[in-house]
Amino acid sequence: MIGYIKKTIAKIWAKNHVKKSYQHKQNAAEDQEKLLLELVNKANKTLFGRERNFESIQSIQDFQRQVPISDYEDLRPYIERIKKGQAHILYPDTPTYFAKTSGTTSGAKYIPLTSEGMDDQVKAAQSALFHYIAQKNNADFVNGKMIFLQGSPALEDLFGIKVGRLSGIVAHHIPQYLQKNRLPSWETNTIEDWETKLDAIIQETEHENMTLISGIPPWLIMYFEKLRDKHGKSIKEIFPRLQIIVTGGVNYEPYREKMNELLGKPVDVIQTFPASEGFFAFQDDCTQEGLQLLTHHGIFYEFVPLEEIGKENPRRYTLSEIELYKDYALIITTNSGLWAYSIGDVVQFISKNPYRILVTGRTKHFTSAFGEHVIGHEAETSMKNTLKAFPEVMVREYHLAPQVNPNEGLPYHEWLIEFDTAPENVLAFEEQLDAEMCAKNIYYKDLREGNILRRLKITILKSNSFIDFAKSTGKLGGQNKLPRLANDRSIANELEKFKLNH
Repeated sequence: MIGYIKKTIAKIWAKNHVKKSYQHKQNAAEDQEKLLLELVNKANKTLFGRERNFESIQSIQDFQRQVPISDYEDLRPYIERIKKGQAHILYPDTPTYFAKTSGTTSGAKYIPLTSEGMDDQVKAAQSALFHYIAQKNNADFVNGKMIFLQGSPALEDLFGIKVGRLSGIVAHHIPQYLQKNRLPSWETNTIEDWETKLDAIIQETEHENMTLISGIPPWLIMYFEKLRDKHGKSIKEIFPRLQIIVTGGVNYEPYREKMNELLGKPVDVIQTFPASEGFFAFQDDCTQEGLQLLTHHGIFYEFVPLEEIGKENPRRYTLSEIELYKDYALIITTNSGLWAYSIGDVVQFISKNPYRILVTGRTKHFTSAFGEHVIGHEAETSMKNTLKAFPEVMVREYHLAPQVNPNEGLPYHEWLIEFDTAPENVLAFEEQLDAEMCAKNIYYKDLREGNILRRLKITILKSNSFIDFAKSTGKLGGQNKLPRLANDRSIANELEKFKLNH
């Protein structure tokens, strides 16, 4: 009876929520300008606001003239002041959290997150589930157990500001009505070693009624494989009531085939686009490609054509100005104090009503040693199309890097691939993949036809190479993601140590 009541309430909430959000979809472009001016007005007395003369900003055009695009290094001096306990620096509210991310050559990033910003992150995650419930008219999963593969919820303290990984911070904001259903335990979540943690998660979950599982695809695959190897069954046989996979962090498509194989039977997938800087989009219809851009969650968006990234004054498009099927670098201004901030992601709009996007790559993850500027989406689509021609082949993971100075012959693109099932004829697979790359990237095609580059080369890696590489760099588990594309050989040279010797 209690289960029936929970499901009924969830369905009512979901329908009401989706009805309200429909209005936001209709007024998305207009709401964006209002939001920007509200944020500017609120922050006009902050240090950043005074330096950029926020009081004189009356329009988007004023904002774009007075506030240049920034990255973390531009904001670092302000963030260092906040870390020392100073107030009214980037935003009138002192951040409640710093979401700590690894990555830059100059050390960890500390991304400010205000209580407003955190509330909007939580609302966005809830909205994704409400849209699913309303679309399916089904809320059965609320009566089962849910697992979130995430970082440790243990937080440090820095002048009263809590510091931790975003996924660990989010663990403190799971709605009360879901707390009893949530796994793993606090103790398991705080285990730092990923493999030890995964074993503990399996012990806690393997005999439970799991209905929702959330995490980034590579780590979901690790979890599912360990379960399958232990029980000798598909995931749907182990968890027959599993209804939803919620995923984000990386594009799901390259992992879909492997996930389907492990699951054994269909499970609905909700793709999301969250980051430490904000929750930007989610799949509002799990039967359609694309993620709905969230325009009413404290984030103002600008879009810079990919070819203009790096220019001194790139053209900055607003939502009402974007074109479909064009790659844009995503620039955000948030209610946590990020101003015209480049998060490094590349998106492409596939719909304007509502605004739906694909995440097509990273501004810093590309291969362009010869001017070809291959981005993630092009490499992933080329691989996907190649696998259609070789249905027996299964790819676990790959990394693409240029080989500029080979010992002999012309330069080439090297694909370092870990296969679950390798092609019998690697040469034929190379030729197909090369042809697909030529079809996806005209500059690559010109370089190949002009004999600047020779055909790409595949280097086959041993089983578990990417996991072993992640271990060796201390980046196994949680939300860590290995770039699939690089413009140098720093990762490729390390991966070559795992080469399969024929």
